[in-house]
Amino acid sequence: MQLDRGYVPPVPKQIRWGFWDGVGPGDFVLGSLHGKRVLAVGSGPGHDAVHLARGHGALVDAVELSPTQHQRVVQYFGGEPGVRFVQGDVVEHLRAVEPYDAAYAIGTLACNDPHYLLPALRDGLNTGAPLIFSALHTNLHGQGPSPAVTPGQEMIRIRDQEPVPLQMWVLTPQLWEDVLVDYGFRGDSIDLLHAPDADDSVVVQLIRAHQTSHTRPSEIESSRT
Repeated sequence: MQLDRGYVPPVPKQIRWGFWDGVGPGDFVLGSLHGKRVLAVGSGPGHDAVHLARGHGALVDAVELSPTQHQRVVQYFGGEPGVRFVQGDVVEHLRAVEPYDAAYAIGTLACNDPHYLLPALRDGLNTGAPLIFSALHTNLHGQGPSPAVTPGQEMIRIRDQEPVPLQMWVLTPQLWEDVLVDYGFRGDSIDLLHAPDADDSVVVQLIRAHQTSHTRPSEIESSRT
């Protein structure tokens, strides 16, 4: 069904971290990407990965779990210079490749258990590499975030379609910072992106962090005792 009604947005001039044009800082949060290996956690329609390759000279691996989504993105952007679209689990992918210079995710990182994904990202990034991702802060009803690292079912609206259910980790900014630190990252900043329409209650977090260690803090403490 995704292929049948598979709308592919045009390649953007700037990355849109939330759901709205003109909201958020765009590409600059990723830093200089020319010639760097960049991981996209989830390909989406592929247009953002293509933008980073064309506009910034990045070498992007976009890893997508959904076979249907992957098929669609390859149909439109397969063979795009500087971009490799990979179908599979991103954690398994990270175990088989050299560490990346940067990683980003637009709404997709929070669709994975942080306890499962963040250790793999820690080990799959070079020391000091940025990890930039967006995640829900409040949902369509203005509810959230959760004070515990537990998933919940959220309703996500895609373009003008009816909302679809999706399991997501919608955490408080402090909890995101804590869990990032637990897995070898340092949080740099968390910004709240608000919809331009005052009647839209959705708020998105833009989380900037960087990899600091290939060893969990608990492992460091254990080695000292």
